[in-house]
Amino acid sequence: MTFIHVMTPQGRLNADQRRVLAKTLTDAVLVPEVGKLTPEARRGYQIHFVERPLDMIAHGGELLSDKPSDVMVLDVVVMDCCWTREDRATVIRNIHAALADACGMKTPSPGWWINFRIIEEGSWGSRGGVLSFLDLLEHGASHFSPERAAAIRTALAVKYER
Repeated sequence: MTFIHVMTPQGRLNADQRRVLAKTLTDAVLVPEVGKLTPEARRGYQIHFVERPLDMIAHGGELLSDKPSDVMVLDVVVMDCCWTREDRATVIRNIHAALADACGMKTPSPGWWINFRIIEEGSWGSRGGVLSFLDLLEHGASHFSPERAAAIRTALAVKYER
């Protein structure tokens, strides 16, 4: 399961932009995570759009209601698997590109920040239990490229001595 929280000033994104971002942000993480575009795997991703009033966000020490600025914070939360430094960089670049495209901009705003967080194995819960990325590999193996599945199994075995 992957969560992406998109926090913006009120009115920054319209419904059409959010509709586009629902898919493009999902795919920005999904492809590096599973090793290929697998539309069926999108069900394991949630995106939450949160808007804040302009007087509830400050940038550079000033409220946006006093000095407008194009700011966004995205918090990407993923299950531990095999996230190399390059994988994380790819996700961040993909997200910036998806945001710029949805907003009709050539380049991302310098006020858009992305946090990439990895939740340790055994620290996810759903359906009344604790999930492991290995469970996802067992039950949804077809969603993963063979190379990515092998890399994930190896990384988790080494990291958690399984």
